[in-house]
Amino acid sequence: MTSKIEKGATCGCSRRNFLKAGALAAAVPAAGLGAFYYGYSKTHPEPLRIAILGVGDEGSVLLGACNPDFVQIVAIADIRPYNQYRAFHGDRYSDAAFAARCGLMEKYGWKTEDEARKHVKVYSDYRDLLRDSKKLGIEAVIIGLPLHLHAVASIQAMSRGLHVLCEKLMGHSIIECKEMARAATKFRKHLAIGHQRHYNILYHEAEDQIERGLLGDIHYIRAQWHRGNSPGADSWQMPMPEAFKPSDPQAGKLQEELEQWTEELYNARGLDIETWRLKVEQKKAQLADALMLDAGSQYNGIDLKTPAEYGYEDMAIGQNADGSPQYTRPSTEELIRWRLWKRTGGGLMVELGSHQLDAASIFLAASNRRAAILRGDDPTLLPDNGKVHPLRVHVSANRNLFALDREVQDHITTLVEFPAPNYDPETPAGRRRTITVQYSTINGNGFGGYGEIVFGTKGTIILEREQDSQLLRGPSTSKVEKKSAGAAALDTQASAPAQKAVAAGGGGPAVSRGYKEEIEHWAWCVKENPNCSDPAIKPRCNPRIALGDAVIALVTNIAADKGESVSFKESWFDPENDETPEDDLGVEAGTPNVDQEKYVL
Repeated sequence: MTSKIEKGATCGCSRRNFLKAGALAAAVPAAGLGAFYYGYSKTHPEPLRIAILGVGDEGSVLLGACNPDFVQIVAIADIRPYNQYRAFHGDRYSDAAFAARCGLMEKYGWKTEDEARKHVKVYSDYRDLLRDSKKLGIEAVIIGLPLHLHAVASIQAMSRGLHVLCEKLMGHSIIECKEMARAATKFRKHLAIGHQRHYNILYHEAEDQIERGLLGDIHYIRAQWHRGNSPGADSWQMPMPEAFKPSDPQAGKLQEELEQWTEELYNARGLDIETWRLKVEQKKAQLADALMLDAGSQYNGIDLKTPAEYGYEDMAIGQNADGSPQYTRPSTEELIRWRLWKRTGGGLMVELGSHQLDAASIFLAASNRRAAILRGDDPTLLPDNGKVHPLRVHVSANRNLFALDREVQDHITTLVEFPAPNYDPETPAGRRRTITVQYSTINGNGFGGYGEIVFGTKGTIILEREQDSQLLRGPSTSKVEKKSAGAAALDTQASAPAQKAVAAGGGGPAVSRGYKEEIEHWAWCVKENPNCSDPAIKPRCNPRIALGDAVIALVTNIAADKGESVSFKESWFDPENDETPEDDLGVEAGTPNVDQEKYVL
């Protein structure tokens, strides 16, 4: 039995065993899978006119996921010359990088950057772009700025009549998230948050399998994201131009690479000549970030400011015996390595853990809908499609790998307790009816990669890298062999007959991670329901859903810093309630309001 489907929120019928049924997979064009699953279509002749604020690593991924049938990019904004260049030309460092960040010229078929700039206006300061938004005919914006700018940029955009798709995490603090939700209501704008698993077909299939009872009762979820990052080789500590910080261990690395790559270009033959030419030009653009140090500089006709003029700050950490700081961080480092600092980023739980705790919430919501069906209730009447909020979080976090060159944790392991469908806080036995989600995210040893395993009384679902899945049926798992679907081998101590693999995510078209589909559905919602008058037509990861994900991630960070377990309060998940975990737990956080001057352009 399947639940009724909310209009515009998910697909209109079950897509059971889609990935197993190769005939069905072949019958649906790859470009139409999102519409097929999530109930939207290309119903308007003109695409949504959008701008992208922040085209760095993640902003360029979102740019690469844009479907010109649904959105037309007419402007971009980024303060770094390197990001401006990459937005047009794509990331040529590898085939995989270019597949994810193909750039505007590849996306729209423009032959030269000059031709592309006739269609896409470039800004350094995103606020200048927002001021010109009406003149440019912009209807909506995608925000890929650093975390500390999500709230202010989103609310500024909505106050100017623009719909918003903001990269996750929703905000830097819970009060910011609540103000974003309130602004969306006040200005009647669609606000989508980029937890793309809400648009990943494998996760949609897992929801359907859980809701239909194929796993029985969910009782445990295990997830992890292990990064093979170590000192001197950390993707969040990317190299900077030597002029930014000559004392940096990686100082001079970019210039050395440029010289090496220029020599490779000189020696290249045939098709390799163009490959190395593109790499050299990209490296030159990366070094062009150094222009930001000189006030009044320009890059391709765009005025540049220093990072300090944009609010990025110098910082001194620790103290030597002579009183000098142990580590000095210039404002340029806070800009380029913003994920490493608490003022601008949120560390592992925000960047990685929020995705997977969001996935756990998706699975538990499906379990709640199944329980409603078994009770004879209408699952569509459940608040937020059955989403449940956690009860407690227990955290172990440490800093034993990296030196004083960051503020975020090296490793985090958590146990998050959620209420089971039969949870009853009024009785001792009822209070024990919980579902534990175990999560670990570490640096240094990438063994195991990332993914989720959902344990039920009748079976198990294994999801890996957002691209492979396997459903196993039976009372227990002793050994799972690697399948043609690409699922990694998983060996445990045998305690009972092995579960049998009955479905795997292979054999059909490549599975989209969900970026493309989330943008398409958001654009469809804007076109179909521009004034947000129909509550059924809204993004799948809307403000109420995204606020819940933010509470989990940010409270886990607070628990890690305090070294203690934290019980969640329901008021923290209510956008209209002013109570926040930061206030209740004694953590300093900004308390912006929609009407404050910082949110007015």
